[in-house]
Amino acid sequence: MIRLYWKRLKQNRLALAGLGVIGLLALLALMAPHLVPHDPIHQDLLHRLEPPSRFHPIGTDDLGRDVLSRLVYGTRISLMVGFVAVGISVVIGTLLGLVAGYYGKWVDACLMRLVDTMLSVPTIFLILAVIAFLEPNIYNVMAVIGLTAWPGLTRLVRGECLSVRERDFVQAAKIVGLSAPRILGWHLLPNVIAPILVSATLGVGGAILTESALSFLGLGVQPPIPSWGNMLTLGRDYLHLAWWLSLFPGLAILITVLAFNLLGEGLRDVLDPRAGT
Repeated sequence: MIRLYWKRLKQNRLALAGLGVIGLLALLALMAPHLVPHDPIHQDLLHRLEPPSRFHPIGTDDLGRDVLSRLVYGTRISLMVGFVAVGISVVIGTLLGLVAGYYGKWVDACLMRLVDTMLSVPTIFLILAVIAFLEPNIYNVMAVIGLTAWPGLTRLVRGECLSVRERDFVQAAKIVGLSAPRILGWHLLPNVIAPILVSATLGVGGAILTESALSFLGLGVQPPIPSWGNMLTLGRDYLHLAWWLSLFPGLAILITVLAFNLLGEGLRDVLDPRAGT
């Protein structure tokens, strides 16, 4: 089955390109200490705001720090936020969606009203409100993004579960007396895993974008820790003097989010060929 999915995925060049970019970003994040030419937080005021050169391939910032080194280390922050936040939302959304879809009736009604309430509040405003009461750091950012991103996945899993629970193998499991947790884990979950994977892949890009926005507003990752969002904030102040401070972090965000979106679309076509028709 895995070979069949891989064969289908290889036919989608855009999805493969996205997968390749994500693999490269993961490698950069893992090997950052061995790849960067300079310490990302080392200040050299004698070489501040230098344009791209031989010693600083994409220039330096207002404190003389190497932009390339900070950009590579920022990859770690973005990927960590994306994967951890999506992991939190997937666990919550999958669990609530399975419970709502399997039990139905008043359980489904209560959980769906909770989902509707969460969806009625603009996510970015809810995140800003929560972050305002917490210390802005990477751990709080990951937790808040993950704890506000689950409603959409809950509704998706619940819809799939409503269809799967009526199939013969689920009814047979009930007849032989299997417990509800076992039916949820062994019979329902494997049959709704495909949309979960697609939603998770697309969600990583959204989480990275949200973290960048929070850092840009000063409510995310705090300096001197390099983040693409706070690098953009600095670039905004020197846009007329140092264009490279904004251009390269912006391109990094664009390429990363696009790569995850392309891979997510490709996985949707691979795991559910009917979605593309």
